[in-house]
Amino acid sequence: MFASKFSKIVKISNYVKPNRLVSPASSVIHQKQYKSNLYEPDYLISMEPDEPVYDCLNLQLKGYDYTLLEACQSEIHRFAENMGIQVDECWATPAQQLKIQRFKPGGTALDAEYHLNIYERNVQVTDVPAWALGTLLRVARAVLPEGCTLNVHEHTIAHEEIRYVPDNELLELKQQLQDMGGSVKDKKKRK
Repeated sequence: MFASKFSKIVKISNYVKPNRLVSPASSVIHQKQYKSNLYEPDYLISMEPDEPVYDCLNLQLKGYDYTLLEACQSEIHRFAENMGIQVDECWATPAQQLKIQRFKPGGTALDAEYHLNIYERNVQVTDVPAWALGTLLRVARAVLPEGCTLNVHEHTIAHEEIRYVPDNELLELKQQLQDMGGSVKDKKKRK
């Protein structure tokens, strides 16, 4: 009985040619090509992009402990470079200072007052393929310390301007110059 079943299997396997065997993953690819070839001309199929690419993204980390954020930012930076993702810049923004007040229940009397600093670190990545972004975000979430948040957004001019701390002394001197009548160049232009 075993010999008869074995001989049937051998006969069936002789009909299957080794060059014709296709893995399941490649058969899915061929099915897609056949399906798209049926409805689309060849020149349109060749013009399709291989994969979507994100232009310029910021991974923004916020938290209460600067050293933890610094370590997390360096880990994300290292993982991105290991994955072949181009990291353009990494920067810190000035701390946001918050004053938190807790009142006694049912009144306006102050129970406690806290001064908190929220720190921010950014990692800017460019030309990120869609498949790599998902993996990078999973790694970033796994590395993210407790109490920190991760936001991903496209880079805008507002993100560039918030990086710089205004020079209050320079602004004050410019205001004093304007109050005194302006600069020499401005006086020549008026005449």
